[in-house]
Amino acid sequence: MQNEQSFPLLDTIDTPAQLRALAPTQLSSLAGELREFLISKVAASGGHLASGLGTVELAIALHYCFDTPRDPLVWDVGHQSYPHKVLTGRREQLHTIRKRPGISGFLKRDESPFDAFGAGHSSTSISAALGLAIASRTLGDAVDAVAVIGDGALTAGLAFEALDHAGGAGENLIVVLNDNGMSISENVGALSKHLTTQGRTSSADAAGFFKTLGFEYEGPIDGHDLDALLPAIARVKSRRGPRLLHVVTRKGKGYSRAEAEPIKYHGVTPFDPNGGLPPSKPSEPTYTQVFGEWLCEMAAQDPRLVVITPAMREGSGLVEFARRFPDRYHDVGIAEQHAVTFAAGLAAAGLHPVVAIYSTFLQRAFDQLVHDVCLQQLPVTFAIDRAGLVGPDGATHNGGLDLSYLRSVPGMTVMTPSSGNSLRAMLRTAVELGKPCAVRYPRAAAPGTPTQTSLLPRALPIGRGELQRRGSGIALLVFGTLIETAHEVADIVDASVADMRYVKPLDESLILELAQQHDVLVTIEENVVAGGAGSAVAELLATHGIEKAVLTLGLPDRPIEHGTREQCLQDAGLDVAGIFDAVARHCAIIGQERNRKGKPLRLRDNAMFNGVLRLLTRSQLG
Repeated sequence: MQNEQSFPLLDTIDTPAQLRALAPTQLSSLAGELREFLISKVAASGGHLASGLGTVELAIALHYCFDTPRDPLVWDVGHQSYPHKVLTGRREQLHTIRKRPGISGFLKRDESPFDAFGAGHSSTSISAALGLAIASRTLGDAVDAVAVIGDGALTAGLAFEALDHAGGAGENLIVVLNDNGMSISENVGALSKHLTTQGRTSSADAAGFFKTLGFEYEGPIDGHDLDALLPAIARVKSRRGPRLLHVVTRKGKGYSRAEAEPIKYHGVTPFDPNGGLPPSKPSEPTYTQVFGEWLCEMAAQDPRLVVITPAMREGSGLVEFARRFPDRYHDVGIAEQHAVTFAAGLAAAGLHPVVAIYSTFLQRAFDQLVHDVCLQQLPVTFAIDRAGLVGPDGATHNGGLDLSYLRSVPGMTVMTPSSGNSLRAMLRTAVELGKPCAVRYPRAAAPGTPTQTSLLPRALPIGRGELQRRGSGIALLVFGTLIETAHEVADIVDASVADMRYVKPLDESLILELAQQHDVLVTIEENVVAGGAGSAVAELLATHGIEKAVLTLGLPDRPIEHGTREQCLQDAGLDVAGIFDAVARHCAIIGQERNRKGKPLRLRDNAMFNGVLRLLTRSQLG
C-alpha cells in the first residue's frame, strides 16, 4: 500500500477548479491516490468505506466535467460521498468524519457549498436535483443539475415518482445511475435483476425502461474506466432534457477485502488495512441482537410469524433469521411505504408480520401506518430499531419523533423496553396481542439480557408499568432505556423510579399514585419533548384535574449532531449530570413558589441535593 503521506497529485487539490486544471491523462493517477487515501483514513477513523471506493472515478469525472458548485451535484444518501468530500476542500478533515466536532458522514449544505442538497436518507437525489433544475430555469440562470443515485436507492417509490415527473416535464436534468448491484446488502427487486442480467450487457435492454419514462439513455459505461467515462459524460452534457447515464461500478473497488466482502466493509470501525477487519469480540448483547435472537426463537414456535425489512438485513439483526427461515423473510428494498402496507396485507390474510425498521425510516411510512394498519386494526408488530440518539450517524438518523407520532394514532399500542429481558417480553406481547403494536429500542447495549437465549418471557399485562425504587418528594417516570441513568440520579436525590414500559396505553393508576405521593414528577424519554411520553403524562393529570409540577425531559427542539452516543446524550441533557441539573433547577423554582405559599417540598434531608437547591435559589432566583 502506498505511503500515507505520498499523494503528490491529491495534495494539490483543494477545490474542483484545481482538479479541472489537470490534464485528462493525470486523472487515473489521481484516482489511485484518492483510493489509497480513503483506505488509509477510513481505516484509521472508521466510517463508510466500500461505497466510496466504488465512486472514486465517478466523483473525479463529474467534478472534472461540470462547473461545480454552480452546476449542482446531488449525491443520494451520502455513503458514497467520501471521494466528493475529499475533492471539495475537506481532505484534511476526513479523519474527523462522524466524530464531534468533525465533518458529517453524509451531505450537509451548511458544511460545504459543494453539497448542493443535504442527504442521509435514500432516494431523494432525483427529486432534489429536479427542483434545483427548475429553480435555475425559473430564475434565468440555467445550469446542469446532476443527481447521482445507486441502483439500491432506485428501489424506492420516491425515485420513481421523480423519474416520472422529470421525464414527463422534459426538464434539463441529468441522472447518473451508479449500478453496483448493492444496497447495504445485495440489491433486490425486478429492476435490479433486469439491470444485472441484461442491462449491463445490452444498452438496448437497459434503455427501454428509461426511455419509456422520457429519459435519453447513455450506457452502460464502466465506471472505473476514465477513458470511457469522461467522453460519456461529455456526450450527456451536450444534450438537453432528461438524460440518464448508466454507470456500472464495483463496491469496494481497489481494496481486495472490500471487493470480496462489500457488506462487511460497508461501514467499518478502525482497522489495519494490511490485516483487514479484526475478528469481532464478544460484548454485551445489543438490543438489535436480542431482537434477532428472539425472532428466531419465536418463529420456531409460531409458523405464522413473518418478517419484513426495507433493505436493512444486517442493521436490523436479521441475518440468522433470513438464513433459517428464508420463505418467511421479505426484503422489499428501500421501500418503507410498501413494507408497511405489504405487512398489512400479510396480516389481513392471517399471518403475524413483524416490520423490522429504523425509527428514522418509519417516518417515511406514516400514512401507511395510519391508513393501512391502524384504521383496519391489523396485527402488525413494528420492531423499531435506532430509536433515540444514534451517535456517529447524526441528525438524519436520530430516531427522536416516533413516540410523538405513534401515540397520536388511534388503535396503536406503544412500548418502550428498558432491558434485554423487557424487550423480549414486549415483542411477545406485541405478537400475541392481535393489534397494531410498536416496540422501540436504541442502538445500544441491552442490560439485563438473559444468558440462555432460548428464554421466551411471557407476555406483559397491557398498560402496566413497574415501580422499581421508592423515594421521597420526586418521582422519575422513565420511558425506555435511560432507566439506569435515572437510578443513578435517584441515588443522589432520593427519588422514586418507575419503569413505565407503556407510552400507550399509559399506566394511569401508577401515575396517579405517584402524583399523590410526590411533589414533583419528572418524565424521561429519548424522544422529542413535544408530544412525547411526558406530554401524555401531563395530559392525563390535566384530565383528572390534578395540578402537579411535571418536568418533561427528552430531546431538545434542535438537531443533535453526530458524535459518540454518550456525547449526544450529554448534548441533549440526558446524562446523569444533565438530568440532575434539570431536576435541581426545576425543584428550586417550584420550591421557592411553594415556600411562598407555606407548602414546602417534601424532600428528604439529602445534603448534596438540598445544597444545590439553596445555591440555585440564591444565585438564579433572587
